[in-house]
Amino acid sequence: MDQEYDIIVVGGGISGASLLYTISKFTDVERVALIEKEDEIAAINSHVTNNSQTLHFGDIETNYTLEKAESVKRGAEMVAGYLENHDSDREMHSKRSKMVLAVGDEEVETLRHRHEEEGFGDLYPKLEAIGRERIAELEPKVVEGRDPDTDLLALHTPDGYTVDYGEISKSFVEQARVEGGVDVYTGTKVTNIDETMEGFTVETDSGTFESDATVVAAGSHSLQIAKEMGYGDDMALLPVAGSFFLSEDGLLNGKVYTLQMKRLPFAAVHGDADVHDEGITRFGPTAKFVPALERGRLSTVPDFLDVFGFSPAAFASYTNILADRVLFPFVLKNLLYDVPQIGKEAFLPHVQKVVPTVEADDIERAKGYGGVRPQIVDTSTKSLDMGEAKIHGHGIIFNITPSPGASTCLQNAKEDTRQIVEFLDRDYEFDADGFESETIDNFPRAE
Repeated sequence: MDQEYDIIVVGGGISGASLLYTISKFTDVERVALIEKEDEIAAINSHVTNNSQTLHFGDIETNYTLEKAESVKRGAEMVAGYLENHDSDREMHSKRSKMVLAVGDEEVETLRHRHEEEGFGDLYPKLEAIGRERIAELEPKVVEGRDPDTDLLALHTPDGYTVDYGEISKSFVEQARVEGGVDVYTGTKVTNIDETMEGFTVETDSGTFESDATVVAAGSHSLQIAKEMGYGDDMALLPVAGSFFLSEDGLLNGKVYTLQMKRLPFAAVHGDADVHDEGITRFGPTAKFVPALERGRLSTVPDFLDVFGFSPAAFASYTNILADRVLFPFVLKNLLYDVPQIGKEAFLPHVQKVVPTVEADDIERAKGYGGVRPQIVDTSTKSLDMGEAKIHGHGIIFNITPSPGASTCLQNAKEDTRQIVEFLDRDYEFDADGFESETIDNFPRAE
């Protein structure tokens, strides 16, 4: 096998699939390939069991600043618009209400200030502040059994998109394959990428490919490949594995988030009705650090060590991050959640903050659920960088996308497509109007 392409996309998760869709449908680039090491599209972190199934708008995620929320909002509206346009039968998503819940005087005041004074109410016109009575109408189990003297407030919106990111990834690929000049190779592992005078040679276990430009959208492996090519020397990864607990009692009708834990870089626990089965409620995620780039695959431990690099700066960065007086106890507690029986007893208070009447026997750890999110470590500042990372080279882009990378996949794809057109340095064009017509223009606005 020896194929030549204008652009090769490495990685068939939600990021790579959305980019393939955008390039193939809205540019006149002639030859495009996607290479995925697994036998199926979206088999790892984008798989339905390996993420929280949430389309993050930034409206109820209280760990977002207003600036980040503005950026995430537009990206999420693109995905929501695509779903409204292409998934009328709700095979890829469900749409239910969602809210962020404040419990007690201090949290209520914090949430009210966020909504009324910090600009979130203006940014999200559908976001409504509701009290105990309305909360009980929407989510009876959230109020049932709770102390009637405890003050409650929630910010509620109807835009609760619960998404099967594996299915939407496959939809992107199917849409792309309709176009001419698009090839998709699954079960094909990239073993090396070399820069040449004309572009790139992409070596795989099934043969060699040539491309004028390349985008590596392989999750945690993106930084591994970047480092092999001499990029990202001031970066490392802190892989965070998320797990969930399940209840089959149909406790929630939609999504219920809790307020962000102060000084923690990870989202607070939330409860979600499953995208395909509203009788299943998922609580989580937990967050534990693992020395591997993929959940449950020991073969990716050496890959993590490649990314770690064993430099003094990397050791100092990990020590500095994990020694934080708030983060370190959080890390230890999350390890406890995986211990049989003890784990769910320890996690139960997080569940009861959402649904007070739940007991330990009502939940079970979701075996086989959860993926790995690559949190970026900036070894120059010895700190976590919670944003998405994008490394640009000459004719190549490396995308490392921790949460909410799935929610902003089309926004990232739009930006990368513009860059790719510049890389190719020909008379190719990107139809941005057509892209928006198929995506964000279909998002239902507030009247």
